[in-house]
Amino acid sequence: MNAENPSNAEPTARGQGTSPTRPDARTLIDVVLDPGTWRSWDETPADPAAPGPDYAEELAKARTRTGYDESVVSGEGLLDGRRVAVIACEFSFMAGSIGVAAAERLTAAIERATAEGLPLLAAPASGGTRMQEGALAFTQMVKITAAVIAHRAAGLPYVVYLRHPTTGGVFASWGSLGHVTAAEPGALIGFLGPRVFESLHGYPFPEGVQTAENLFAHGLVDAVVSAEDARRVAIRTLAVLCAPGEELRSGPEPDERIQPIEAWDAITRSRRDDRPGVRALLKLGASDVTPLNGTGEGENDPGMLLALARFGAAPAVVLGQDRSRRRVVTPLGPAGLRVARRGMRLAAELGLPLVTVVDTAGAALSKAAEEGGLAAEIARSLADLVVLDAPTVCLLLGEGAGGAALALLPADRVLCAQHAWLSPLPPEGSSALLYRSVDFAPEIAAAQGVKSTDLRRDGIVDRIIPERPDAAYEPEAFCRRVAGALEYEIAGLLRRAPADRRTARLARYRRLGV
Repeated sequence: MNAENPSNAEPTARGQGTSPTRPDARTLIDVVLDPGTWRSWDETPADPAAPGPDYAEELAKARTRTGYDESVVSGEGLLDGRRVAVIACEFSFMAGSIGVAAAERLTAAIERATAEGLPLLAAPASGGTRMQEGALAFTQMVKITAAVIAHRAAGLPYVVYLRHPTTGGVFASWGSLGHVTAAEPGALIGFLGPRVFESLHGYPFPEGVQTAENLFAHGLVDAVVSAEDARRVAIRTLAVLCAPGEELRSGPEPDERIQPIEAWDAITRSRRDDRPGVRALLKLGASDVTPLNGTGEGENDPGMLLALARFGAAPAVVLGQDRSRRRVVTPLGPAGLRVARRGMRLAAELGLPLVTVVDTAGAALSKAAEEGGLAAEIARSLADLVVLDAPTVCLLLGEGAGGAALALLPADRVLCAQHAWLSPLPPEGSSALLYRSVDFAPEIAAAQGVKSTDLRRDGIVDRIIPERPDAAYEPEAFCRRVAGALEYEIAGLLRRAPADRRTARLARYRRLGV
């Protein structure tokens, strides 16, 4: 029997009704790549079955009916002028199932992409293992996975576009290993196909669970986009992921001239609702912005923004505390820091600079946060950042209260907006702790050395970014000023040897307060 074909229950982007026409593998390649640049890497597959048996007849009929010689195609082309490798499933060929020949084609293509230093785009659409080949086909997922991990270990991007349907061993191996993962609208995506589930259990699988949109809601995919939009997403993504190998020159040193300000005045300004946050910074000061979504492991936190972006020519993975979202939803919790640690891993693996943006009134204080391991996640975030094998820049953009701020602080270079601040607690909290009243918050803020000039004096901050006179009054100019400072600092860090950066980072924090 063939691998499961769940197309009789194909959901749309809204999860009901008639589904739109979906491109086959060759059409998808034509849509995504630059016209006329596709070049196949495929050789004639070796048949696993001798002529005559039913399986051999099935293969022959599938080749005649579909025009494909196997369930996968591989090759290369140009994406906005950039050479890329592509592997894609064809669901019409025996439900896109993966047998020995298909797995060998996939593995050979991944290994070739690695050897030639190419970013790899994968577009699975499969019911999983080819049942006619049994256990031997099932275990092919191991060698495909090993090839993907070797590709990633070489510092090369791996971008996945999950198509309808992607289930079984394909989803549980090379379909779930992307640095960035998008999905087709309304696509059925899940581990156990719904027909198999119903056959085994006698009742249908719950509706709305195995959909691209539900996976996005749970932080398992980064975007739900059409094939046409997938091209644009891939172009923006690779503009950042492939940038570490490109030459980067820094501009002139940023201007640091500022007017003195009292600590409490800075804190008051940092709390303005119209003060630009991390989203404004990306909108007004960055380019090639690709938002990423969640941990990739079933968790999300709307208050932690994760994105790829460029500041000028400088590429970066951006981790930003989104104060506007947190005030509407909930303060930063353990899931937010797990989102952040995904960004740290991405930066380390691809050699991308990491920019952390601190703008938080404090972490969540709740039963769920405590039981979810908030303190442990802060500790792990600190541990990851102090030894991260990537250039790191921290930007104190606004509020900087407590462990939520500290969790994103360690970096090679720390920048601070003029009215940003850093404190063990909000000043009102410190006042209440010391005097059982919040009335002494202004005096406490001044005494604790929380404002930007104090932080620079004490070696916590390296550079202050002026506000003229307040970021809320000049959001676009301010965001461009911040972006220019980030580009300058990233360019300087990229010129240093990784080992030297890490040694200097550890020494920096060892000497604090000494």
